[in-house]
Amino acid sequence: QVQLVESGGGLVHTGGSLGLSCAASGSIISITDMGWYRQAPGKERELVAGITSGGNTNYAASVKGRFTISRDNAKNTVYLQMSSLKPEDTAVYYCNARVRVNPPRYLEVWGPGTLVTVSS
Repeated sequence: QVQLVESGGGLVHTGGSLGLSCAASGSIISITDMGWYRQAPGKERELVAGITSGGNTNYAASVKGRFTISRDNAKNTVYLQMSSLKPEDTAVYYCNARVRVNPPRYLEVWGPGTLVTVSS
Protein backbone atom coordinates (compact mmCIF):
# COMPACT_ATOMS: atom_id res chain seq x y z
CA GLN A 1 0.00 0.00 0.00
CA VAL A 2 1.02 3.57 -0.63
CA GLN A 3 -0.01 6.55 1.45
CA LEU A 4 0.26 10.29 0.98
CA VAL A 5 0.24 12.59 3.97
CA GLU A 6 -0.11 16.34 3.58
CA SER A 7 0.96 18.93 6.11
CA GLY A 8 1.17 22.69 6.36
CA GLY A 9 -2.38 23.88 5.94
CA GLY A 10 -3.91 26.53 8.15
CA LEU A 11 -5.24 30.05 8.38
CA VAL A 12 -3.49 32.98 6.75
CA HIS A 13 -4.41 36.57 5.97
CA THR A 14 -4.83 37.92 2.47
CA GLY A 15 -1.44 38.57 0.93
CA GLY A 16 0.27 36.09 3.20
CA SER A 17 2.26 32.98 2.41
CA LEU A 18 1.92 29.33 3.31
CA GLY A 19 3.80 26.17 2.43
CA LEU A 20 2.38 22.70 1.99
CA SER A 21 4.24 19.42 1.86
CA CYS A 22 3.19 15.90 0.98
CA ALA A 23 5.21 12.78 1.69
CA ALA A 24 4.58 9.42 0.06
CA SER A 25 5.32 6.22 1.92
CA GLY A 26 4.88 2.49 1.39
CA SER A 27 6.03 -0.02 -1.18
CA ILE A 28 7.13 2.52 -3.77
CA ILE A 29 9.28 1.65 -6.75
CA SER A 30 9.14 5.11 -8.26
CA ILE A 31 6.84 8.11 -8.60
CA THR A 32 6.16 9.76 -11.92
CA ASP A 33 3.82 12.74 -11.75
CA MET A 34 2.95 14.51 -8.53
CA GLY A 35 0.56 17.35 -8.08
CA TRP A 36 -1.66 19.49 -5.93
CA TYR A 37 -5.39 19.85 -6.41
CA ARG A 38 -7.90 21.88 -4.47
CA GLN A 39 -11.61 21.85 -3.86
CA ALA A 40 -13.47 24.86 -2.58
CA PRO A 41 -16.94 24.57 -1.02
CA GLY A 42 -19.54 23.97 -3.71
CA LYS A 43 -16.95 23.65 -6.46
CA GLU A 44 -15.31 20.80 -8.30
CA ARG A 45 -11.79 19.65 -7.54
CA GLU A 46 -9.28 21.42 -9.78
CA LEU A 47 -5.61 21.05 -10.60
CA VAL A 48 -3.46 23.68 -8.94
CA ALA A 49 0.02 22.57 -10.01
CA GLY A 50 1.78 19.49 -11.28
CA ILE A 51 5.37 18.34 -11.56
CA THR A 52 6.96 15.44 -13.39
CA SER A 53 9.79 13.29 -12.09
CA GLY A 54 12.09 15.33 -14.30
CA GLY A 55 10.96 18.59 -12.77
CA ASN A 56 8.70 19.93 -15.50
CA THR A 57 5.90 21.96 -13.97
CA ASN A 58 2.49 23.27 -14.93
CA TYR A 59 0.15 25.61 -13.10
CA ALA A 60 -3.44 26.69 -13.15
CA ALA A 61 -3.75 30.17 -14.62
CA SER A 62 -5.22 31.43 -11.36
CA VAL A 63 -2.08 30.62 -9.36
CA LYS A 64 0.68 31.13 -11.90
CA GLY A 65 3.28 33.52 -10.56
CA ARG A 66 2.06 33.12 -6.98
CA PHE A 67 2.50 29.39 -6.30
CA THR A 68 5.58 27.25 -6.78
CA ILE A 69 5.60 23.46 -6.88
CA SER A 70 8.74 21.47 -6.23
CA ARG A 71 9.70 17.95 -5.24
CA ASP A 72 12.44 15.95 -3.59
CA ASN A 73 12.61 12.61 -5.37
CA ALA A 74 14.90 11.11 -2.71
CA LYS A 75 12.27 11.83 -0.06
CA ASN A 76 9.22 11.06 -2.24
CA THR A 77 7.93 14.47 -1.22
CA VAL A 78 6.24 17.26 -3.11
CA TYR A 79 5.91 20.84 -1.92
CA LEU A 80 3.67 23.78 -2.73
CA GLN A 81 4.81 27.24 -1.75
CA MET A 82 1.94 29.69 -1.88
CA SER A 83 2.34 33.45 -1.74
CA SER A 84 0.15 36.51 -2.28
CA LEU A 85 -2.76 34.41 -1.10
CA LYS A 86 -6.30 35.52 -1.83
CA PRO A 87 -9.60 34.58 -0.19
CA GLU A 88 -10.49 32.65 -3.36
CA ASP A 89 -7.54 30.33 -2.65
CA THR A 90 -9.47 28.99 0.34
CA ALA A 91 -10.01 25.28 -0.22
CA VAL A 92 -9.04 21.81 0.84
CA TYR A 93 -5.76 21.03 -0.90
CA TYR A 94 -5.10 17.45 -1.97
CA CYS A 95 -1.82 15.85 -2.92
CA ASN A 96 -1.81 13.39 -5.82
CA ALA A 97 0.84 11.01 -7.10
CA ARG A 98 1.21 8.38 -9.80
CA VAL A 99 3.18 5.62 -8.13
CA ARG A 100 4.85 2.54 -9.58
CA VAL A 101 4.57 -0.50 -7.33
CA ASN A 102 5.15 -4.26 -7.46
CA PRO A 103 3.84 -6.32 -9.14
CA PRO A 104 4.54 -3.82 -11.90
CA ARG A 105 1.64 -1.42 -12.24
CA TYR A 106 0.84 2.21 -11.57
CA LEU A 107 -1.44 3.47 -8.84
CA GLU A 108 -2.99 6.91 -8.59
CA VAL A 109 -2.91 7.87 -4.93
CA TRP A 110 -4.58 10.77 -3.12
CA GLY A 111 -3.84 12.30 0.24
CA PRO A 112 -6.63 13.02 2.73
CA GLY A 113 -6.39 16.76 2.16
CA THR A 114 -5.39 19.77 4.20
CA LEU A 115 -7.48 22.90 4.68
CA VAL A 116 -6.14 26.29 3.66
CA THR A 117 -8.19 29.28 4.75
CA VAL A 118 -7.35 32.79 3.57
CA SER A 119 -9.10 35.51 5.54
CA SER A 120 -9.93 38.86 4.00
